[in-house]
Amino acid sequence: MKKFLALTLALVMVLAFAACSKAPASNETGSKTWIIAMDTVFRPFEYTDENGEFVGIDVDIINAVAKDQGLDIEIKSLGWDAAIAACQAGQADGMIAGASITEKRQSEGWIFSDGYYTATQCMAVAKDSGIKGFEDLKGKLVAVKTGTQGEEYAKSLQEEYGFDISNFEDSPTMYQAVVGGQCVACFEDTPIMKDSIKSGVELVALDDTQNEGGEYGFAIFDANNQELIDAFNAGLKNIKASGEYDQILDKYLGK
Repeated sequence: MKKFLALTLALVMVLAFAACSKAPASNETGSKTWIIAMDTVFRPFEYTDENGEFVGIDVDIINAVAKDQGLDIEIKSLGWDAAIAACQAGQADGMIAGASITEKRQSEGWIFSDGYYTATQCMAVAKDSGIKGFEDLKGKLVAVKTGTQGEEYAKSLQEEYGFDISNFEDSPTMYQAVVGGQCVACFEDTPIMKDSIKSGVELVALDDTQNEGGEYGFAIFDANNQELIDAFNAGLKNIKASGEYDQILDKYLGK
């Protein structure tokens, strides 16, 4: 039921977006303006800061790539499901929102760029839990967020370490389940978990629980937009070579 409501809400948002803001074919100079869809809150990759500005690693990377490649872009903060739906409906041209490059997504029509960030997943526990590693999870309940790489990582360990899994729809609720003692641990993308802890979530990320991780990619859903993927890949290569890419990561993650 929750999934149905989420998909319905995403469709409503896309229809509203289409009604009031159809993607422009060109700007006043005659060049195309590319509509880039993003999530609303996926800190530190995209979020609204204390000044009301939409910021984050993804925001800075796409802006840097656009500047490097001479692209005109317009960012739309729509939310995860709505961003996907907007791209699939042709109301947005591309999406950057911490999306992991997976074979499953590629089989479903996602067309990815080169990876722009390697994200591992880790396990986090309450400060006074006594949980030191996977071996301490046997017979206990672990929290995961539905549809994430963190969930997949937990499932890959479940049989070996003998724990149970409880699913949650969003990170704050998942974190609270651990802080409140309903679950003994949770699995999350490492940069997201560490930023959440830095922002006040009372958990501890166990660094020796990280997996090998996978790549985040910029994505399109229409092969006719391949030039956007090509431009992203070229721009990403250039901002890495210039050092601007590292400066963006340092800005949000620290050195």
